[in-house]
Amino acid sequence: MDGKTLAVDAACLLIYLAAANPAVTGIGVHEWLGLGALVAFLAHAAMHADWAIKVVKSAFSRPSWERTGNLVLDALVIVAFMTVTVSGVMVSGAVLPSLGLYANGYYFWDPLHAIAAKALLALLLVHVVVHWRWLADLFGGRKQGRREK
Repeated sequence: MDGKTLAVDAACLLIYLAAANPAVTGIGVHEWLGLGALVAFLAHAAMHADWAIKVVKSAFSRPSWERTGNLVLDALVIVAFMTVTVSGVMVSGAVLPSLGLYANGYYFWDPLHAIAAKALLALLLVHVVVHWRWLADLFGGRKQGRREK
């Protein structure tokens, strides 16, 4: 991993951590940071697109429980993240009004947003635990000799 990729991944983490705490940031900042998290996530996905394609192809050519589990986990993270983003925009009290828009269905979108946000946090924690060795090698300064999963 190069410095640019690490910087984008660190930015994703910091933006998410700030956006995940609306009691600290306030609702308006929470909403705009949430959109910033979407942009950071898209940058993260673009930077890792080649790796993701290789992993998906290897999951079908050489299936294993580990590869399949990682793909399922990543798919669940993406679904939860998109659900949080869409429901967050729909329940917005700052972003939509600033664009002159309004969405109905607060009593549907707000609980969905809360549940999806909690699911996303849990899935991201599982993601970090699953990749702890890779993270330890990265921050421990060891070369990445492990095979790509």
